[in-house]
Amino acid sequence: MKGYILILFLALTCWESRSAYAKDLLEQLNSSLEQKDVYTAERLSKIDKLRKRLYANQGASLEAKFELTNRLYHEYKSFVFDSAFQYGNDLIRLSYEMDNGALVGYSKTNLGFTLMSAGMFKEAFDTLSTVVVKDLMDSTKLDYYALMARALYDICDYSQDGYYSPIYVQRADTYVDFVMRTADPTSYHYLYLNGLRDLRIERTDDAIRYLDRLLHLQPDLEGQQFAITASTLSYLHLKLGDTTQAINLLASACISDIENSIKETSALTSLAQLMYETGHVEEAYRYINESMEDAKYYGAIQRMSQVGKVLPVISAAKLNDVEGQRKKLLIYAIGLTVLALLTLSFTVITIRQKKHLSKKDRIIKDNNNQLRDANTQLWEINKIKDEYLGFYFDLNSKYLDKMTKIKKSIESKLVENRYEDIRYILKKTDLKKEKADLFTHFDESFVKIFPDFIVRFNELFEEKDQYAPAKGEILNMELRLFALIRIGIRDSERLASILGYSVNTIYAYKNRIKNQSVIPNSEFEDRIMEIQSKS
Repeated sequence: MKGYILILFLALTCWESRSAYAKDLLEQLNSSLEQKDVYTAERLSKIDKLRKRLYANQGASLEAKFELTNRLYHEYKSFVFDSAFQYGNDLIRLSYEMDNGALVGYSKTNLGFTLMSAGMFKEAFDTLSTVVVKDLMDSTKLDYYALMARALYDICDYSQDGYYSPIYVQRADTYVDFVMRTADPTSYHYLYLNGLRDLRIERTDDAIRYLDRLLHLQPDLEGQQFAITASTLSYLHLKLGDTTQAINLLASACISDIENSIKETSALTSLAQLMYETGHVEEAYRYINESMEDAKYYGAIQRMSQVGKVLPVISAAKLNDVEGQRKKLLIYAIGLTVLALLTLSFTVITIRQKKHLSKKDRIIKDNNNQLRDANTQLWEINKIKDEYLGFYFDLNSKYLDKMTKIKKSIESKLVENRYEDIRYILKKTDLKKEKADLFTHFDESFVKIFPDFIVRFNELFEEKDQYAPAKGEILNMELRLFALIRIGIRDSERLASILGYSVNTIYAYKNRIKNQSVIPNSEFEDRIMEIQSKS
């Protein structure tokens, strides 16, 4: 669905003037953008309270922990990908500990949504394929069917493959049929999926009727549901040539996303494209940069890549505007030689405009530099993601196989009342060695990505204070601590949890190491982040 919107927007030519659409909606959008940091701070404050409550209740029941973790997941799911992924996995772990099949399916459906939002279609389908549908509660079952339908439609738009796309659509339609048979005809899933299916088979008027009915339920819609519905309706009105309504709907979707602190969204990108196509480059330039900020904040490579394809086009148009102003300046300069009496006044004007243009030039050059830096970071992030996702799933698979064998063995011994054998199995299970193996696997993956890390790290110290792994080690404790920081884990609580130390110990290690360095403490971590991965 989102893919169709982007493609159609790029294909638009010349539309109506700005006076044709509601200026007050764009003014409201610009006002919301000015307050975006306030809305984000409110979301972060809510998250901080939930996290403190979770940490303060480590001894609570599994059910209570699950409820708090679930609330944290929903705060993060369209806000920050990494945290949503973490809490999604925590929900799965807790539901298995509770031995609750319905909650296992619910948690895996949530994780599937997060993976799909990040463009990780394979991982999303791998996760969703493990859901036991018959164990799901009715509400979760509807969410699962709707998610599978949207995921299949999205991968169809993403792949654009003549052979597989019809297969994806056919499978998606099957899931839509499941929803139609079980959902309330006034529910979000029923109305939205009906509209989506009518859209794909070119029944535009029917699709609009379904989605219009859905918007009338706006007080009952979640923020993201409203934004998705409005964005889809915008696309449909563009098909009918109603640009005014399309812009109004997109602006409403953007306002909803901003006020609900939703960072995983394409509405602002779509609006930037439409404003660019209608000749409003200034607005388009602002919206596309705000959209890139949201994509970076959410942290999904697919969303940054989508915005990154559009940003250079709009930046180039912005640069052309500057060049046009430069040409006008040249004409003014020629006129000054003829109009002798006005030479002084026009010189002042020229100097002022040149300063204005230079400032804009610097802004555009800075943006282009930021875009190049973002592309470099995207490449490195993608490399680290690929390496560590493979490492994560491989290690978890081996660990689950090992735990399965131990479980079967203990169950067998219990049946035979061989309790001494069980004690022997548990005694033989060396958790300390398991953790050491985990660190070894991490170290191996890390040095494969950053082969010069130890050398570059030790360049920050005098020779007598340098750190070298002991024989048989890849990284020691100090090197591993800053290796985790290099891949982006800078929160002391997360570092303490991963390494098995207290937060105070982590602070102590970091301060001791920084104090031994030959560079100022305030610059130390920045220098660590400058260590390059292997090309």
